[in-house]
Amino acid sequence: MIKILNALALSLALAALPGCYGATGDTAAASLKAELPRSEAGLEQVRLRVRTAEATHAFVVEVAASVAEQAQGLMFRTELAPDRGMIFPFPQDRMASFWMKNTVIPLDIIFIRRDGTIESIAANTIPYSLAPVRSNEPVATVLEIAAGRAAELGLQAGDSVTW
Repeated sequence: MIKILNALALSLALAALPGCYGATGDTAAASLKAELPRSEAGLEQVRLRVRTAEATHAFVVEVAASVAEQAQGLMFRTELAPDRGMIFPFPQDRMASFWMKNTVIPLDIIFIRRDGTIESIAANTIPYSLAPVRSNEPVATVLEIAAGRAAELGLQAGDSVTW
């Protein structure tokens, strides 16, 4: 009984940490589905998790669902909190290509396959650059987070993303 209580206390303590959760299973799925208010930009926000070999890292991300929202992306933003980001879901898998035109802050751009695994990560992209940042294969989703966070959290190709 004490082991169960200690495990429960540890799970609750981990869940209170920003950006890193110890929860798995039904509890994790339920917390991902909890409704969030719209962002300041008016976009839907969802909870997203990236599971590495060592931990599960939590983010709240804005959903760029429409063509116009995807074209705008994070342009003109001057800050992005470490546990925030933007996700770009595509109706069909495609080769993804992004640029940093009018993007003030550097980003890590994470390309995600339909099965939720990370295909590749373009780390520390250069603000205002017109150079294309591309996936290596067709992907279903792209995630943008603050530059350096992917390395800081140990994110790598093959890790799993759920949202």
